[in-house]
Amino acid sequence: MTNFFDGIDKVAYDPDSTSDLAFRHYNPDEILLGKRMEDHLRFAVAYWHSFAWEGGDPFGGRTFDRPWYPQDSMEMARLKADVAFEMFDILGQPFFCFHDADVAPGGDSFPEYKRNLEEIVDYFGEKMEATGTRLLWGTANMFTHRRFMSGAATNPDPDVFAWCAATVKSCMDATQKLGGENYVLWGGREGYETLLNTDLVRERQQAGRFLQMVVDYKHKIGFKGQILIEPKPQEPSKHQYDFDVNTVYSFIKEFGLEGQVAMNIEQGHAILAGHSFEHELAMAAAFGLLGSIDMNRNDYQSGWDTDQFPNNVPEVALAYYEILKAGGFTTGGTNFDAKLRRQSLDAEDLIAGHVGAMDVCARGLKAAAAMLEDGGLEAARSARYAGWDGDVARDMLANGSLESITERVLAEGINPEPRSGQQERLENYVNRFV
Repeated sequence: MTNFFDGIDKVAYDPDSTSDLAFRHYNPDEILLGKRMEDHLRFAVAYWHSFAWEGGDPFGGRTFDRPWYPQDSMEMARLKADVAFEMFDILGQPFFCFHDADVAPGGDSFPEYKRNLEEIVDYFGEKMEATGTRLLWGTANMFTHRRFMSGAATNPDPDVFAWCAATVKSCMDATQKLGGENYVLWGGREGYETLLNTDLVRERQQAGRFLQMVVDYKHKIGFKGQILIEPKPQEPSKHQYDFDVNTVYSFIKEFGLEGQVAMNIEQGHAILAGHSFEHELAMAAAFGLLGSIDMNRNDYQSGWDTDQFPNNVPEVALAYYEILKAGGFTTGGTNFDAKLRRQSLDAEDLIAGHVGAMDVCARGLKAAAAMLEDGGLEAARSARYAGWDGDVARDMLANGSLESITERVLAEGINPEPRSGQQERLENYVNRFV
């Protein structure tokens, strides 16, 4: 045991509490749509923001003073893991997620990196067995080290491509060993800064071939979880090849990976792409690619990916509405890809941030489930498109030509009047639940 969280008890569900460290809405055992709330939400703590991030930003360095800094030895990696699993116990969330670089030092060579990762994976395994905490997904950090400054799989240097392939194999092996339910690929620098030195066709082919190798290896080792791609439009690259759900879908189709790859969708990335979170979720569901989510929020004034804890219940409710409508999570879940503000220095702040976020998600989930049970949105949607359910309309869409449709317009004197979309009424409807 460490003393990092001394004085902080396990967080309990107490709807009448005024404490910052009590759940007022998240009741793991509450039944919604026939399933426990915990099983709907499948919360996960992000290891990188909670334990590896040091409080820096583009204009200033470390502000946090944690006992496991500097993060450059296996001794510190084990201490960090001790603290992490103590926090998992305090929060009672079922899952966590990690990058390789979050959990162990990279070392000076690939063999040293591999040894360090394998050692900490064994340490995690013991703690997971003792606590019951599970791994939602693992991934590789192939964007922070200077070797990745020109990309990972899309790098112009084939040696970097080779390093990345070996790294992902190691991280997939680690995820498999820990019983991870998904493996995520986030191309943090899979894009370009200038077209003046970029071969778009070559880099896209490299990225596609790399993903095919990942899928092949998944089947070779018998990994039962999902391979997930996380779309992101920019930051730090000027343009990234996994811009949004639509872009990733076309990429998956191009390289023959339909049915093999799904998506991990982040709220903040959706906003950077000029979309809403519910838009990206609805598009992924429409393509059959909705796998898991990273829950956070951006500061809408700053214009960049601030990774704050969610606090907007109406936004969260609309997100979970799309998830529930699509059938809910299978191996996926709600990962808090969110970090404290750099002025929030205390251990208690780390607990409070997650408690508040879990409550916001619980409120959003309850509202989404109530809307889905009520059926008002779906009834309005069905009524709006009801004309397309008629035999004439269906035949026009299936068998019509411009000539035959024109003949019908002239023969029947078709002269349509516009119909209200009723947006304000639907917004009022949503507000009744949130």
